Amino acid sequence: MVATKTNERPGTRAVVRHVRVSASKARAVLDLIRGQSYGSAAEILAFSDRSVAEIIAKGLDSAVANAEHNDGIPAEELFVSSCYADVGPTLKRWRPRARGRATPIRKRTCHITIIVGRYTPEQIAEQQERNEARGRSGASNQAAEARRQRVERSRASAEAEAEAAAAAEAEAEAAEAEGTETEENEEVVSQEVVEEVAAEEEAAETPEEADDSAEAEAEEIEDTEASEEASDTEEEAK
Repeated sequence: MVATKTNERPGTRAVVRHVRVSASKARAVLDLIRGQSYGSAAEILAFSDRSVAEIIAKGLDSAVANAEHNDGIPAEELFVSSCYADVGPTLKRWRPRARGRATPIRKRTCHITIIVGRYTPEQIAEQQERNEARGRSGASNQAAEARRQRVERSRASAEAEAEAAAAAEAEAEAAEAEGTETEENEEVVSQEVVEEVAAEEEAAETPEEADDSAEAEAEEIEDTEASEEASDTEEEAK
């Protein structure tokens, strides 16, 4: 049986764990965006001097993306309903000091949770009227459009990298195939050269063998004639 959480806060959330910042420093930035619309919160984080603001902005974008993808809520209708930082594990180190002493170094970490909720239709209508009175488009619309452009650029870059990798792979395969064909052609040419050299050697050896056989036959004839003359001489002597 799965236990039901009774303290679960409503909304779509995103959690950034093990951030190398103390919880107190993260809470100082989270207090600025709590209750703000998505566009206003994104603007506040973009112009903040705190280093943790960039990490919180990524968590906010992740929460908004979860709301759009999982719940089908447009980014223009979202606001930061809750955000908090919990204390994470502390890394303990030591610093050497005088007289053989050592002082502790505590490297704090935290877990940042951002929950976004949806405005009611009345609140959305009030925001639209306020923006029209000011003569400007809503910050949430601008932030949503900027986030969509970032997503499109990242997707385009990922597709370009994939196409480049596929083209490089195809070129490598083509080069490998050309290399294989070149090796086969070289082997065929080398075999032909070997056969031609062997044929030339055989052709060069054939006249020499014919001369040797002719000389051997002449020597045999001379030996035969000499033996016949010797036998005739012996008969005449008798």
